[in-house]
Amino acid sequence: MPEYLTPGVYIEELATGNQPIEGVSTSTVGFLGIAERGPAMTRLITSYSDFSRAYGQAGVSVASLALANPTVAAGGAGYTNGGGNGAFPATLAGGTLAPGGAAAAVSVTLTNGVVTAVTGVSGGSYSVPPPNPATVTGLAGGAGATIGFFPSNGQYYLAYAVEGFFQNGGQRCFVQTVTSSAALPAAQASAQMSILAVNGGSWGNRVAVKLEAGSTSGFRLTAMYWTQAPPAAGLVVSVDPTSRQPNDLRSSNRREPQLVEVYDNLDVNALSTSFFASQINGISNLITVTQLAVAVPANQSLTLMSGGTDGNALVPADFEGNPNLPPGQKTGLDAFTEIDEISLLCCPDAYALGGTETVNDALVDQSEVLQSRFAILNSLPNQPFPFTVSYNSKYAAFYYPWINVINPLTNTTVLIPPCGHIAGIYARSDDARGVQKDPANEVIRGIDSLQFNLTDAQQALLNPVGINCLRFFKGAGNLVWGGRTTSIDPAWKYINVRRLFIFIEQSILRSTQWAVFEINDEPVWAQIRRSIGDFLTRLWMDDMLQGATKDQAFFVRCDRTTMTQADIDNGRLICVIGIAPVKPAEFVIFQIGQWAGGSAVSE
Repeated sequence: MPEYLTPGVYIEELATGNQPIEGVSTSTVGFLGIAERGPAMTRLITSYSDFSRAYGQAGVSVASLALANPTVAAGGAGYTNGGGNGAFPATLAGGTLAPGGAAAAVSVTLTNGVVTAVTGVSGGSYSVPPPNPATVTGLAGGAGATIGFFPSNGQYYLAYAVEGFFQNGGQRCFVQTVTSSAALPAAQASAQMSILAVNGGSWGNRVAVKLEAGSTSGFRLTAMYWTQAPPAAGLVVSVDPTSRQPNDLRSSNRREPQLVEVYDNLDVNALSTSFFASQINGISNLITVTQLAVAVPANQSLTLMSGGTDGNALVPADFEGNPNLPPGQKTGLDAFTEIDEISLLCCPDAYALGGTETVNDALVDQSEVLQSRFAILNSLPNQPFPFTVSYNSKYAAFYYPWINVINPLTNTTVLIPPCGHIAGIYARSDDARGVQKDPANEVIRGIDSLQFNLTDAQQALLNPVGINCLRFFKGAGNLVWGGRTTSIDPAWKYINVRRLFIFIEQSILRSTQWAVFEINDEPVWAQIRRSIGDFLTRLWMDDMLQGATKDQAFFVRCDRTTMTQADIDNGRLICVIGIAPVKPAEFVIFQIGQWAGGSAVSE
């Protein structure tokens, strides 16, 4: 209560209106996958150009199968170049199949002359992720024959998925890359400062740094990145791409970098606004720096960093993340638990570990636990037909088959999972119609074709078990032709119903925090009823709820009928809400019969 001690006029502000409830975002995606490069921490991305600057572009091979063009010496016979099936033992020679691994005995499985599996027998564990396995070259039957392992462009699909997301209407997403926990970042150091790549991996060995005097003061640092290492003498790049000397412009050793970052007029004073660490760290897509001594670093020619390794072969824990890490340092899928805005989960590289469902299971588990997000899942690229799924979750949807897109570097088609494009369709549908509309019967943009065209009879086997098909229709194009969750519960059969409830629940949750520790009595109850009632009325008017009247669309109860005195004494305020969600017209049925036209014959 204010005190009125001095005679005069007093003005007081009173809260007389309702607390409005604002709808939350329903189309912010969390992408988990393997990229060419990029930071270890989750980053917000608002366009594909943002993604390519930070993580690299689609079409660039990030496979770990071809360091120094390794070969495998065959220990068996009976296989010919361009054909052959079965498995045989072999010994690694001339390189390693996994970065940091040692030469080891392996068992190589061939299917029609294509390596479909490489299993470690000793000294390491190696695998060939589908659907772009290494190909056999130069293999002739007999001991001593060799298999050359070469990476396939597009072996990992994160870049393609993010590109498809924005092509289909997506607006914002968070990206978390997956790297081995044993990966080491490339480094470079002087007496004045140390430089590290922003994340572990051999990609950092293709980053070069140049130091020189600043334009007006201090010094200038230039960082460059190449997808293929440039010619170098030792670690010094043979030809500086910024050189305009005639000999350098004509040199066959000149290689243009894919990314260049320039930081000019940097200061070594930590209190300066131009302090080099504050100008580079958190801004650069390539490096982080640390001051070792308060002195201007000596000039340095364009020099490659070194020491970066990809670590061990990826394991499920690399995708799932370490839950024991402190806040702000989480990795993998676990990093998404700290970001409330995410409403969709997507992992285009879910099968990078082989045919296991471990990563998809982790996506579904997080969605089920948090109950604020929805997982978009893919099938295997070589999924046998027909098949079923075993997720049984109302927080996930499953799509089949894969799609063909164009590799921008080779102008050839690449088979990729559809989840990124589907996530963009979710966003486009939400923006155009609202979350109450099932994201189906929508055109898939930015693709060349589907992996194969399904028929009505084939879809009839998949749709009842919660597998959403992608179909091609002449005159309509490639469409999403399914809108079901993977749940066997009929109440949660449709994607739009589940996502509508997520939208309403999260909107109410985030906009009613004001009620915590308020007086638990009728005035607050009435205010809650009005706030939620106004919010649901708006949804009903936007055709997001069924019913000819508001009373048919929803109810809100918050009074003595929803809580007892014991609830009040224990600090519980209970509000009961019921809503009638709209359902999609999955089967449109026209019943047609013969009619005489109403004619009659009379005399």
